[in-house]
Amino acid sequence: MRLPPASKKNREFDSDIFLATIGDGRKILSVSKKQVIFAQGDTADAVFYVQKGKVRLTVVSQAGKEATIAIVSEGNFFGEGSLAGQLLRMGSAAAMTDCEILRVDKKTMMDALHREPAFSEMFVAYLLARNIRYEEDLVDQLFNSSEKRLARVLLLLAHFGKEGIPETVVPKISQETLAEMVGTTRSRVSFFMNRFRKLGFIHYAGGVEGNLQVHSSLLNVVLHD
Repeated sequence: MRLPPASKKNREFDSDIFLATIGDGRKILSVSKKQVIFAQGDTADAVFYVQKGKVRLTVVSQAGKEATIAIVSEGNFFGEGSLAGQLLRMGSAAAMTDCEILRVDKKTMMDALHREPAFSEMFVAYLLARNIRYEEDLVDQLFNSSEKRLARVLLLLAHFGKEGIPETVVPKISQETLAEMVGTTRSRVSFFMNRFRKLGFIHYAGGVEGNLQVHSSLLNVVLHD
């Protein structure tokens, strides 16, 4: 199947084109909450695409300290380091919720990228956009306070900036996980979360053990100097 020439409209990643482009060499995985998708040190032989749910990416240091480096939501890839010559996984991936994951063999993905210029252009644009996000994360880590970093993480988890509609964050996301993502202590996260709640920036549906709702007013923390 040949794809239409790339245009300005389809330079953004289109999941329908992606799914239509990939033929053999793909497999749909139904992954239960907390189930490991791959572990640090495993062979890097595939790319993964989240069709439903959220996936937590972590890395463990030689000293045994674990850190959360990202939470990947629907419509996003992970494990693409295999395409750049990565032989072993540098981190682990586990389901935060029940997930549907598309696993694409490395060779199949490489063949599709070489065969379909429009798909290749979209995928590169996707990677560049995410690289910009990583640069923003680094600047955030270097120059902003832990309170601002926490606010930004919550807004990203809630998908603010995507039509401006607040989304319910992953049920029961732990303060330990948030602390790992922000680069601070759990006690600091607890202090700021309580402050955000009292100010009406967030609230817990069904109590502190329920789903976390993030409101657009939390942007005030990020934008305030």
